[in-house]
Amino acid sequence: MEIAPFGLERWFDKYEHDADIMLAESGIRSLDASRFDLDPGKLGYVIPTNGDPDFRAEVATRYDRTADEVAFTCGTQEANFLAFLSLLGEVGEQGGGDAASIKRDSKSHAVVVTPTYQALHAVPEALGEVTRVPLEPPEWELDVDAVADAVRPDTAVVVLNNPNNPTGRYHPQETVQAVYDIAADAGAYLLCDEVYRLLAEDPLPPVASMGEYGISTTSLTKAYGLAGLRFGWVVGDEDVVDGALQWKDYTTISPSKIGQHVARQALGEQEDEILDENRDLASDHRERVQRFVDEHDLDWYDPVGVNGFVTVPDGFDDAREFCRGVVEEESVVLAPGDLFGHEEYFRIGFGLPTEELEDGLSRVSSFIERRA
Repeated sequence: MEIAPFGLERWFDKYEHDADIMLAESGIRSLDASRFDLDPGKLGYVIPTNGDPDFRAEVATRYDRTADEVAFTCGTQEANFLAFLSLLGEVGEQGGGDAASIKRDSKSHAVVVTPTYQALHAVPEALGEVTRVPLEPPEWELDVDAVADAVRPDTAVVVLNNPNNPTGRYHPQETVQAVYDIAADAGAYLLCDEVYRLLAEDPLPPVASMGEYGISTTSLTKAYGLAGLRFGWVVGDEDVVDGALQWKDYTTISPSKIGQHVARQALGEQEDEILDENRDLASDHRERVQRFVDEHDLDWYDPVGVNGFVTVPDGFDDAREFCRGVVEEESVVLAPGDLFGHEEYFRIGFGLPTEELEDGLSRVSSFIERRA
């Protein structure tokens, strides 16, 4: 198994720690821990290791699923990783029955809608073969027929990120339904990374609620502002979840005990207040970035979530040159679009605190004007 270096994380590792402002952050500003009871009792493993069954049952009702169709994970990253291993990796029988490992239905092909978060195509590429279906600028609209053409008899999963990272495109329900039907007709799953779904004013139903071939992954990181909990989940067919749990024994074993404890509060009586606050913040900040985009004669697709994909200003060869100049001269980190396959764009995150956002936009404006 070989996997490509994670370009975005390497870029952040190079610049983030020494920069003043992280204007490429892809989540909402973090909530203060004082809002929650932080005492979960003894700090042992979560037992059972796929998460508290009563809590899993509560989460499952959001998807019209059962507790056995939910597994708690260390963030969405692990949820996606384990799902891909379950669908495309080699798994033995539960309980270690047959010593010989088998591929699930001998399917090792994935269809991935891009641009997207690198892990959503790099992990499937490390496990099998991937066909990419590109979203084309400036509307980033998904061509359903292109998905149908990409699906093969050995396709195990179609992968979607909705709302999309980095573009902020929120594919409408009729599009998602059409893609689900294509996958289901081929006996493949539709896996949707839905980390930004609840930042939408009118969120679509989760893909896992659409039928047996739907898989949803998410966490409390992006929409809830609780990245430090490292708490997420995967929801889907029990067979897929069981396969994921076989691999989880070799990754994190159990979810975070403190993460599960705080998650119950965030998904309980505090949920409406948290999401209302975060949606208001995202909406206000989107308008601020829109003014920045207009002021410098740039362009973007009006995004859902807290990421936007903005055209590079005139006078720069590509996004890498622009973003490197911004961080080296203004100490502000942006994400160059070549990391997502589009060197003529850069990703900007606008979920950070308002003062930081305004300071970051001011510095980027100064850089553009100085170089104009």
